Amino acid sequence: MRHYHFPHFQILLSVLTSFASGRATSVVIDCGGGSTMVAPVHGGYVLQKAVSSSPIGGEFLTDCLMKSLESKGIVIKPRYSFKRKEIQPGVFQTVDVDLPHTTESYKLYSQRVIAGDIKECVCRAPDTPYDESSYSNIPMTPYELPDGQTTEFGGDRLKIPDILFNPSLAQTIPGVDNFSEISSSRGLPQVVIESINRCDVDNRKELFGSILLAGGTASMQQLKERLGKDLLEESPQAARVKVSASGNATERRFSVCIGGSILASLGSFQQMWFSKSEYEEDGASYIQRKCP
Repeated sequence: MRHYHFPHFQILLSVLTSFASGRATSVVIDCGGGSTMVAPVHGGYVLQKAVSSSPIGGEFLTDCLMKSLESKGIVIKPRYSFKRKEIQPGVFQTVDVDLPHTTESYKLYSQRVIAGDIKECVCRAPDTPYDESSYSNIPMTPYELPDGQTTEFGGDRLKIPDILFNPSLAQTIPGVDNFSEISSSRGLPQVVIESINRCDVDNRKELFGSILLAGGTASMQQLKERLGKDLLEESPQAARVKVSASGNATERRFSVCIGGSILASLGSFQQMWFSKSEYEEDGASYIQRKCP
């Protein structure tokens, strides 16, 4: 697996996520927009030698969903590009709005916002690894686009989330870019197990029993249950696997901020503060002496 180097600050955010759950020891899985990072935390410190990552994040899943829609001839109209008028009770007409100075980047951004909402509302992680034949006849789920067009999602609403577990699925979606980087990555359960295996043997049992999901992408339906199931199958037989996540999607998304507020309220942390006068006298380097 390719090794990724993370800014020191980004790694420390995993400690705040762990604090938000009231734990000093855990494996924090931060499913963000650009990537997914796995960071073991023990006794309030990140075990940096064991930090692992996958380049697959929420933005890539959104890209895959948009490409899938394009391949089926479904066009997402940005909200600013039309107006809906009610011509009679319950009947609406869509009228295009000409905005010649709108940039292509803003158009793409507006389309991605809608695609992201589709992903959050319709997609869910499948109970078992995605297979075209097994999931081809699942019930369709409708979604009404802002312009009133209704589209239905079948197997794709399960295939897209399963890319987190099986990156090779991305090559089955027409037009997906940068697949060479994605294909070299491993599925999320393998990344988690690899990270824990880099830790000391004495800590692994405790880490397997305290796995935390955080980040915006972690709010995807059934993700916690599927990850727990896969880890249970692939982890050592003696390990007791427990995957936890806040029941509130907002708390998962902002767990770092919640953990930061908890840390800032501790008396031991307040002792590490330094005053404005100390900063003006010694500069930012003073923090290295006060908090070595």
